[in-house]
Amino acid sequence: MEPTAPVLFLLGASHHTAPLAIREKLALDDARAAALATRLQATPGVREFALLNTCNRVEVYGVASAASVDRLAATVGAVTGCTAAELAGVLQARLGHNVVEHLFAVAAGLDSQVVGETEILGQMKAAYEAALARHWTGPVLNRVFQKSFQAAKHIRTHTAIGAGQVSIATVAVDLAGRIFGELGPSRVLVVGAGDIGLKTAQAFQSRGAAAITVASRTLSSAEAAAAQAGGWAASLAELPELLATADIVASSTSAPGFVLTAALVAAAMKHRPARPLFLIDLALPRDIDPAAAAQANVFLYNLDDLAAIAEENLAQREAEAAKGRAIVAERTAALWPQVAHSLNPPV
Repeated sequence: MEPTAPVLFLLGASHHTAPLAIREKLALDDARAAALATRLQATPGVREFALLNTCNRVEVYGVASAASVDRLAATVGAVTGCTAAELAGVLQARLGHNVVEHLFAVAAGLDSQVVGETEILGQMKAAYEAALARHWTGPVLNRVFQKSFQAAKHIRTHTAIGAGQVSIATVAVDLAGRIFGELGPSRVLVVGAGDIGLKTAQAFQSRGAAAITVASRTLSSAEAAAAQAGGWAASLAELPELLATADIVASSTSAPGFVLTAALVAAAMKHRPARPLFLIDLALPRDIDPAAAAQANVFLYNLDDLAAIAEENLAQREAEAAKGRAIVAERTAALWPQVAHSLNPPV
């Protein structure tokens, strides 16, 4: 291969390499994603790229010269404010065949914190469609992403990797069930009316919770989510009163800072000193100030805590995950020669 031939690359960090605090710093909101895209477009040698940003990973997929790939870690650091020391060992690069294999595994939920979850496929499709609409992708990434979606569908069809509708929301509700037993008498507050908030509220409803309130910055969004979960709607302005009466709080907003501060939780606990408050932070950046957990009778769990709990249930899905990984290897081997030809066609 010629030294100047383009390479298929992945540069990213995930729950495998980065603790929650660093993933929080790396998270790409709309402004950061736009800034990173602008820099990538201006980087000599970068031909194609797509950005995948979820609670568990920030990844740049692309086609570029090897020299360009070497410079991209500094670009990610400049956009996110992470230092070289923070990114060392956290931001990792893959090339060629390994990128295809990784993308297939991600799409199928095999690389997720909760193995077998399905949300990642929708997030990947949204990321790809955004890149396609902005003309960031080209023939190589278009082929690889489209094939990854096909591989994910095949794995879902031919294995039971997703049996039981596994998701971070269901893990959160299972944890609440372990602590409270029957959830029927528990007062549940879901903060955030997006996709994860709705799924969390519905998961609580399916487990028998009858008193569910959904709070959102936009009341109409809270009303729509509450209607689907058989609950009540509220605005974020009502959080002080809602925290004083809730037993379980699950928060999953897209706010850039803490929605539930330590002071807000402390004020609520003054009205309920003898009653425990169970907090589940499903957001990245985090919604709940970790300092809130220092108060008596406050119990806080974040995404990494839930992932550790999900690991306990992985054994029963491991056989299906192994089948999925075998399919990934087979399909990667079939696709890679075509991709390699596209990257370096004969003269």
